[in-house]
Amino acid sequence: MEEKKLIMYMHAGSGNHGCEAIVNSVCHMIKEKPVLISYYGEEDTRYSLQDLCEIRSERRFENHKLAHILYYGYRRLFGDEESFIRYRYQGIFKGKVPPLAISIGGDNYCYDNMLNDLRLANAAFNRVGTRTMLLGCSIEPELLAREHIVQDLMRYHVIIARESITYEALKKMAEESGEGNKPQIFLFPDPAFTLSAKELPLPKKFAKDNTVGINVSPMIQDNEKRAGITMENYRRLIQSIIDRTNMQIALIPHVVWERNDDRKPIHELYEAFAPTGRVVELPDGTCEELKGFISRCRFFVGARTHATIAAYSTEVPTLVVGYSVKARGIARDLFGGEEHYVLPVQSLQKKEDLTEGFWWLLEHEEEVKGRLREIMPSYKERAIETGKEVDRLWEEFRQP
Repeated sequence: MEEKKLIMYMHAGSGNHGCEAIVNSVCHMIKEKPVLISYYGEEDTRYSLQDLCEIRSERRFENHKLAHILYYGYRRLFGDEESFIRYRYQGIFKGKVPPLAISIGGDNYCYDNMLNDLRLANAAFNRVGTRTMLLGCSIEPELLAREHIVQDLMRYHVIIARESITYEALKKMAEESGEGNKPQIFLFPDPAFTLSAKELPLPKKFAKDNTVGINVSPMIQDNEKRAGITMENYRRLIQSIIDRTNMQIALIPHVVWERNDDRKPIHELYEAFAPTGRVVELPDGTCEELKGFISRCRFFVGARTHATIAAYSTEVPTLVVGYSVKARGIARDLFGGEEHYVLPVQSLQKKEDLTEGFWWLLEHEEEVKGRLREIMPSYKERAIETGKEVDRLWEEFRQP
């Protein structure tokens, strides 16, 4: 008899090491070995997830043109939007109904191009009787003014917010929604705060505990208000560190998708400063390996949320170059506010903005390290509650 499966879905692939870090961390927390439905399953076998879960790659329409035409015609004829999800998720909707399916992408609701797939997958699972859980999410409060988003969120059995801005907005949404299903809503830190760090040998120009880790992404460049201001700020910051300190600089990628690759702006910065001998460009690695490098930095300046989580969780003073609620919410929960800890990329006006933010962090190094040292043990303990909630739901729903 086929066993019931715990499903994780809406995972975009481990080429985004934040996605990898969430799945890795949750798999280490829970008792059941889940089935991971992945948009890029080949990435997951390449990095750290191969032994942690059963990886099933989604079927992609770009690889099956005839199927795309047939499903599109069927959808138009019968109005069955969920048929695309059933096709992509292959055999998940055949055989035994999964008792529990976990929407695993922490910030998927931050991106308009993800909202329709999130809604359809949630509806498809609910239609066959599978309970759904939204795990480790960040959601812009303004998004909850859209009625179809509220209807989608109310279908979940449980929602776990990873920071308090999202949590408060979701609680308000549930209170104002009237009758009908209301999800249980919890506030637990991002599971990746508990991710293990794997320490590989340091490259030559990486000075342990005297290196500034730097991460930049094409995504923050896309959100800047003034063209080119992001990279100009990073260049000014690196030059300032070289001129005014004896610290080394490590350029660290955290997403390596061809369409959204940190290595492109990172390599541009490396080429500009390589002649100084003060800069090292790190290669790609697993989420655990990258955390191992970040953990041995003295400071970290980062754009990718999970790169900054790797720094926070190893007590490295961090300045986030952010663009959304996730950066603000996490900083607020750690420090009581986001001022000095998050620099919204949309607010960059002067070429010195990032440098000024970094020098504040340098001047308050011991204070910031002390705060992280104080809060991090209990913060990680609360992050583990996510795994306990998954285990509780699985035990409840797997029963006949």
